[in-house]
Amino acid sequence: MLTYDVDIWSIRKRAGRQKPYELRWRVGTRPHSKSFKLKPQADGRRSELMTALREREQFDEETGLPARELAVLSSPTWYVHATAYVLMKWPRAAAKHRSNIAESLAVVTPTLVTTTRGAPNPKILRAALYQWAFRALRGPDGDLKPRHMVQEPPDEIRAALSWLSEHSMRVNALEDPALLRPALEALSHRMDGKKAAENTSRRKRMVLSNLLRYTVEEKGLLSANPLKRVDWTPPETDDEIDFRYVPGPALAQSLIEAVRNAGPRGQHLAAFFGCLYYAAMRPAEIASLKGSNCKLPPATAEASEQWGELLLGESRPEVGGGWTDDGTPHETRGLKRRARGATRSVPIPPVLVRMLRDHLNAYGTAPDGRLFRAARGGRVGSNEYCDLWDAARAAVLSEEDAATPLAEVPYSLRSAGVSLWIKSGVDPVEVARRAGHSIAVLFRFYAKILRGDQSRSNQLIAQELSKGG
Repeated sequence: MLTYDVDIWSIRKRAGRQKPYELRWRVGTRPHSKSFKLKPQADGRRSELMTALREREQFDEETGLPARELAVLSSPTWYVHATAYVLMKWPRAAAKHRSNIAESLAVVTPTLVTTTRGAPNPKILRAALYQWAFRALRGPDGDLKPRHMVQEPPDEIRAALSWLSEHSMRVNALEDPALLRPALEALSHRMDGKKAAENTSRRKRMVLSNLLRYTVEEKGLLSANPLKRVDWTPPETDDEIDFRYVPGPALAQSLIEAVRNAGPRGQHLAAFFGCLYYAAMRPAEIASLKGSNCKLPPATAEASEQWGELLLGESRPEVGGGWTDDGTPHETRGLKRRARGATRSVPIPPVLVRMLRDHLNAYGTAPDGRLFRAARGGRVGSNEYCDLWDAARAAVLSEEDAATPLAEVPYSLRSAGVSLWIKSGVDPVEVARRAGHSIAVLFRFYAKILRGDQSRSNQLIAQELSKGG
């Protein structure tokens, strides 16, 4: 119990004692004392208590300590507090969000330490936090615990966590917001020192902000969110897509054809890449695409040039088995940035209609209705379709182009598809809707193309205005 009822008495000397100088004081009804070997030590401690009293600081009756000293002793370390936050968030968080929280805190936590002397290798320390401290498992009693408390980690991981546990700063030290600067710098850079993408650093900063808000509002360990008091601006990054390396229509079609010619797996996944390009779908959305999602026109000569439609409502992002409740390396969830149950309609051109119809005729669907399966069943993994893509690039591109980022990853086809829609004159709002983007994201990533489209629009407006003259 905290109280202002405090008396601090003079120092008395007790002969024959190893620590003869005794400081005594009373807080409420409870007396307290502390002995010192030297009188200047006793005088110094008495001065500290008197200063707290003059500044009208409350004292704790049980320990006899001023409130601020008590807060320092009772404040958990950042490492302990961050671990508790992960366990609190885990049951209600999606697997991908669990991974994002762990990844963000694994970057921040090594910067909030009292010393770097004897620090483990940064990569080992980050792996220890990401894979062992901030990843939860059910213990024998059924309760969630950090993984390193359920499974035995390698020696280097155990040593890294032990060092961090010993040197992690206490949470209340962050009343000084300047201590967050190293954390913010770490969030803005990759491990190789290069600037992180803007959306990556923003996502990680949001995790830090949420944890600090929890620290203030739910735990009361800080008086205010220190992040709001840091005068810090993240380094500028350019998130616009470099369109020098986005494949045009002819190259995109050649690459898809090269996938088809890469053997049985290529034939099975050719339509997968077709969805990436012609429907600008995300890989996680394609992995979850079912026959019932495909509204295809009749397979007749009269309907050969009709468009179809894909009705998307589910995605299966890869996250790794350690982040899901059932241990599978993916989770089934709603569309990105949309409520579960929300759908998105994507019109598809005749070329993709034919690809999907041919795929269904040749392979049918999985027992749960999915179009695309891994070689051994289950969800198509990124390693499988990325290997096919690498082989297609090697077959289609010249040696000089293959050494550049041109069509470097399968996701380049989605960028190519969105770019094609914009260049074709499709309204940006409709482009964003079909691609599952927000307007803000569309303009951030495709600004160069949209600016060019605006110039063409300005010319058309000028032509109409000139008619009025």
